[in-house]
Amino acid sequence: MLNIAIQKKGRMSEDSIKLLRDCGLRFSSSGKGLIAPSSGFPANIYYLRDDDIPEYVQDGIADVGIVGLNVIKESMKKAEITMPLGFSKCRLSIAIPRDQAYKGIQDLAGKDIATSYPVILEEYLKKNNVNAGIQTISGSVEIAPGIGLAEGICDIVSTGSTLLSNGLKEVEVIMKSEAVMINNTNMSAEKMDLLNKLLFRLKAVQKASNSKYILLNAPNENLEKIISILPGMKSPSILPLAEKGWSSVHSVVQEEDFWDVIDQLKEQGAESLLVVPIEKMVL
Repeated sequence: MLNIAIQKKGRMSEDSIKLLRDCGLRFSSSGKGLIAPSSGFPANIYYLRDDDIPEYVQDGIADVGIVGLNVIKESMKKAEITMPLGFSKCRLSIAIPRDQAYKGIQDLAGKDIATSYPVILEEYLKKNNVNAGIQTISGSVEIAPGIGLAEGICDIVSTGSTLLSNGLKEVEVIMKSEAVMINNTNMSAEKMDLLNKLLFRLKAVQKASNSKYILLNAPNENLEKIISILPGMKSPSILPLAEKGWSSVHSVVQEEDFWDVIDQLKEQGAESLLVVPIEKMVL
């Protein structure tokens, strides 16, 4: 059995559960216990605090874990980053009161910065030769300047709305973070085989989520140009229509290129475009 640790609550927990279920794992939610056996894949799901996941993976209690990149970096635990997962994206940033001028990182010299990430912050300040104080606190970091605990903060930022509501502005981005899978560095051959099978499923789900399947009708006279726009997984599928001079073209488009590709296709006379989400993509 592969023991997989995920956050027991919050948005990352929800996204982790969805991802694993998309990979064919069937298990109960965290409200029904701390350990949930899985069907559809030989695994146990451990529901843990996010800060505890790196230690559980390092010590081999869990074989793999899903956690924020910022959490594993701050923990300094010995666990290998297996792959990025593409959700729970955020950044770890330094922020100061909005009414204060800021010319550069040297403006932080001699000031106190409140944070729940002292390890990452200290490394960043040393890298930039800034001598600043670090006040380590947990929770509600954003209120530190308002109560006189510190002149600035270092905290996770997603939309920036929390900073704005507390009269702060973002001045330095220390690192960008997202959910990552980590694994124990001393796994047995049997466990590694299970992990590789899980990674195969994860990559198929990730690839599908970033792609769209499109079908369109195209005039035969422009097929060559349309094919050059739509390479697909290998090449587009082309089927003749009952109407003479027209063909049906089937292909796959990457999400980030979707609208640009659609514009180019329409310029070449493509009609009746149908876009279908892809559940899995096995290459």
